[in-house]
Amino acid sequence: MTTENLPEVVSREEWLAARKELLAKEKELTRARDRVNAGRRRLPMVRMDKPYAFEGPDGTVGLLDLFEGRPQLVMHHFMFGPEWDQGCPSCSSAADGIGRLRQLHVRNTTLVAVSRAPYAKIAAFRERMGWTFPWYSSYGSDFNYDFHATLDDRVVPVLLHFRTEAELAEAGTPWTGGPWTESMRGEELPGISAFLRVGEEVFHTYSTYGRGIEEFHNGYRYLDLTALGRQEAWEEPKGRAVPLGLQVGGPNMRLPDEYDT
Repeated sequence: MTTENLPEVVSREEWLAARKELLAKEKELTRARDRVNAGRRRLPMVRMDKPYAFEGPDGTVGLLDLFEGRPQLVMHHFMFGPEWDQGCPSCSSAADGIGRLRQLHVRNTTLVAVSRAPYAKIAAFRERMGWTFPWYSSYGSDFNYDFHATLDDRVVPVLLHFRTEAELAEAGTPWTGGPWTESMRGEELPGISAFLRVGEEVFHTYSTYGRGIEEFHNGYRYLDLTALGRQEAWEEPKGRAVPLGLQVGGPNMRLPDEYDT
């Protein structure tokens, strides 16, 4: 960090004038977010007719059981492949920010994580991290593939960030900028999905991937309030802080218990 790139030092009166100018833009953003949230609530939904099996601490359960009796379910698609020895550092960053779930529960909503790794691996890693949120294994089922959290055109047609294989040939994948290739089969993706239960029926209402889940990573919601921001290379103004490379999937991303602080 160099002092010449820090914010200008001004009087309290000048700061207040600048703050009010930014406040007007924040209010615009808040109103836009409210409109988007309302649009999200108006999305149509899809009935979940396909049976899925998940393994958890009490053995094998179905999708309906994940709701724990509540009408709403929010699910983290946590990247943890069957052959991996530990979970994805980026997903672990998001998971490390999950605290008490009481405020969700009193609003009739359950939060869980689901990964393809066998449950024994999940349970051991969860204990190592000191997490308490519910976490289930979808090992052996099509669930991850059907929700495009695991990509393999041999199982389910590719839909990466809602782009088909043909669309990716034109737009490029996030990793290479090129088309989908066979070498990408088995690629794991993070995501968040929402479900609604009506009686004994379950409906899929929403899913998001990529930057759609970034607010749940690395304390971004707090960092965006600060002068140094997320400390990532793409942020403006540049040069204010040394980029840490900790952006989602960044090269220096580590598991939470591997940091010095």
